[in-house]
Amino acid sequence: MKLNRKLCLLGLVTGLLFGCSSPDGERYDLEDDVPPQTPISVDHIEGITPRYEPYSLGGNKDYTLRGQDYTIVKDAKGFTEKGKASWYGKKFHGHLTSNGEIYDMYSMTAAHKTLPLPSYVKVTNVDNGKQTIVRVNDRGPFHEGRIIDLSYAAAHKLGVVQSGVANVEIEVITVEKPQSSAGQKSHPKYIIQVASSQHKDRSEALAKQLSKDLGVESFVQPANNVYRILLGPFADYDDTQATLSEIKGSGHSSAFIRKHAAQ
Repeated sequence: MKLNRKLCLLGLVTGLLFGCSSPDGERYDLEDDVPPQTPISVDHIEGITPRYEPYSLGGNKDYTLRGQDYTIVKDAKGFTEKGKASWYGKKFHGHLTSNGEIYDMYSMTAAHKTLPLPSYVKVTNVDNGKQTIVRVNDRGPFHEGRIIDLSYAAAHKLGVVQSGVANVEIEVITVEKPQSSAGQKSHPKYIIQVASSQHKDRSEALAKQLSKDLGVESFVQPANNVYRILLGPFADYDDTQATLSEIKGSGHSSAFIRKHAAQ
């Protein structure tokens, strides 16, 4: 696959914001949404356990919908909000969420207009006192007064399916990035080679775009009239793997991890 085509694929993935929506926002017309025809019990489904996750490649850019500008929260630590919760179910089951995952109405997930994806949120239904934790991986709801769209499972846990909407309080749960072993100085060890090309300008453009979208350093390494697009260096192998997975998901299936030679 040529580099310019890869760049187009990257744009498609990083620009993915409205899940299964059309540009006019029809994805968020929830009035005709319904629960599953034969509901299964969700009583055994527990709230999500928060863990550290790097932000997704897609769905984390500021955007405009229906003439309204939305700015993504850069630092969600301590974020709280009060308002109404709604839910979405069968209509969107199996479709893409805003960060490129598949929506599963039986998972403990949710949609929010501006929280970074993914985020972990404790939701309290103030109408009945029920609480649960959800993982935000989608955008919405775009209705006046509503602050969060719950999956069918999460809404069922909180008693929102029956009422349709409920008054809630939400609180972001922040999990800090794991630190290296105490007393050891962390040195860069890995880099990711995304692609290579004979076109210098295209290589530099892709490197710049990747750096902006992923929040990591990038550079182009020339060698024998070939330009390698590289990301990093990274000190932690798990972080490197997580970034590699996002890159592969954006269409760069040949990307791989290389050892970083100390300078």
